[in-house]
Amino acid sequence: MTARTSLARAPFVAVAGLSARMLAQSAARAGLRVVALDIFGDRDTREASELWFDIGGGPLSIDVARLTDALARSARLPGLIGWIDGSGLEPFIAQLCSTPGLPRFIGNSVDASAQVRDPRRFFALLDELEIPHPQVAFTRPREAYGWLMKRADGCGGTHVEPLAAVAARDPLTHDTPPQAYFQRQSRGRPMSALFVAARGSARVIGFAQQLTCRMGTLPFVHAGSIGPIGLPPAVEMRVRAAIAALCARVGLVGINSCDFLLDGESFEVLEINTRPSSTMTLYETASPEAWPRGLLACHIDACRLGRLPAEPARAACCAGQQVLFAPHPFTASEAFSDACLRDPRCRDVPMPGTRLEAGQPVCTLLVRAASVDAVRHALDAQHTLVLERIETCHEPFHEPDRAILHCHT
Repeated sequence: MTARTSLARAPFVAVAGLSARMLAQSAARAGLRVVALDIFGDRDTREASELWFDIGGGPLSIDVARLTDALARSARLPGLIGWIDGSGLEPFIAQLCSTPGLPRFIGNSVDASAQVRDPRRFFALLDELEIPHPQVAFTRPREAYGWLMKRADGCGGTHVEPLAAVAARDPLTHDTPPQAYFQRQSRGRPMSALFVAARGSARVIGFAQQLTCRMGTLPFVHAGSIGPIGLPPAVEMRVRAAIAALCARVGLVGINSCDFLLDGESFEVLEINTRPSSTMTLYETASPEAWPRGLLACHIDACRLGRLPAEPARAACCAGQQVLFAPHPFTASEAFSDACLRDPRCRDVPMPGTRLEAGQPVCTLLVRAASVDAVRHALDAQHTLVLERIETCHEPFHEPDRAILHCHT
């Protein structure tokens, strides 16, 4: 049987999110045929998928009606095993899981997600399990300084804002927006633990440092990650124990991630993301031999079969990914798009003709190196290179039949 014939007989899986590229590539690595649903339609997303659906609404947002329709159309594909959620779908999961005619959802149950996504239930559970976390409040504190306002259905750091900025913008109202709660700002490095859960147990894949940047009044916008990173042994043991206790109590399944702050020998849990996290790419890149079928295969096995992967060996290398944001408005030329697509250190490559406004994500930089410091240097160099491409890859204003694309790579 040829590889092409084997692929033609492989089952479909649908992957959906603000960006579906990471999930689509990991699913393709597992030998699955992919239906991708997202708002960007980047070139590498489409290359990894047999079908792509645009589910965009307003700027950088998902239209739930288009998402529902795309899932319903995907359900008619022969051999579709189900669909998997990525970033940005948090507000819609419960509705989608109760909508008839949609594919099977491969992920956490609505109740399991609610136990860790509903802040009132989650932080009460952390207290019961004696897992440390920053102080939280569900009514607006009188003193805004030192507090953050968060939305439980948000993602990517766009749901976190200093309460002082909120108060300065709207000093006369003390109403709490829906899904909002307040958290005391704590010290420490933002970290993430990726883990696979099944049958009340958990397998930690690794730990990563989260990269953030400031955008306007939002100081913690997700900008990438570096990992795997070692923790102090005593802290690692306690973080692993906290994840195990949560999985045993809640019954999480598949790939999830735990965000926490690391401050010397102490840690504080911030939240659980009940879906495959972008840090999946770090471990697939740092140790490709450990995950030859990709980590999404582990997610599917855990959700459908209750099977955990083997304990991963310590990675010999480190990987880093960083979102590059547009320094000014520009349109991605064919030359720019082609140069990024050929570059093994670029992901989420925009289609030629895509209009990008200042501050919007252009692409994701992905590097592999022997150490965290080497990864940081490689990311800096790649960041400079792609910024140069933005300025030099252009289509000069010549007659159409004489136009030549220029690009310095």
